[in-house]
Amino acid sequence: MFRGFDRTAPAFFAELAVEMNKSWFDRNKQRYIDQWVTPMTELLEEVGAKLKKPYGKLALGKPKLFRIYRDTRFAKDKTPYKLHIAGVLPFAKDLSGMPLYIHVGLEEEYLGAGTYYFEDNRLAAWRRLVAADKSGKPFVALVGKLRKAGYSVGGHEDYKKVPKGFAPDHARGEFLKMRGLTAGLPAMPKGLLHDKKLVDWVAGHATKVAPLVTWLATKIKK
Repeated sequence: MFRGFDRTAPAFFAELAVEMNKSWFDRNKQRYIDQWVTPMTELLEEVGAKLKKPYGKLALGKPKLFRIYRDTRFAKDKTPYKLHIAGVLPFAKDLSGMPLYIHVGLEEEYLGAGTYYFEDNRLAAWRRLVAADKSGKPFVALVGKLRKAGYSVGGHEDYKKVPKGFAPDHARGEFLKMRGLTAGLPAMPKGLLHDKKLVDWVAGHATKVAPLVTWLATKIKK
């Protein structure tokens, strides 16, 4: 059962930022597992159980945690470890979008849902759906409702111009330029990271953005 992240857990990343070497990490690996990996897994599992109803027939997969080891092969920054832990609740099948992404660490906290980048074979479908009035107008209304409720719905590193084949002044040009679409959840209340109530808080917000993620998962096909 998730009981909250230990109040001493943030110190792990603060110390890792200073040490940043394999010897130190190997000695403290179990500490990382106990303070971050285990509770993050428990959190995602419990939130996933609460999201079964809002996602209905769209079955959720098992939680996935990202590796703490950085891929430095093509990076200027050669530091070997990330200063955060991140995990996702994916769909059981290969669908567009993620019901939940959580990122917690030394530098920032971020929780969201959706599709960060559309794969090439889904980008065309996204654009067709956004451009067509029949599907595009209800979609924009859904986005507007979530934005009004305080969720930051938008893209990442979007294209500067509306893609070729669409009118430069298209009514939904904002979305045609997007490379992906996510809904960022509100900032986590102070202290909630260390409380078991975090499960209900995350599940509640993930439920509210579920209609958007459902749209992405069911409408955008390869």
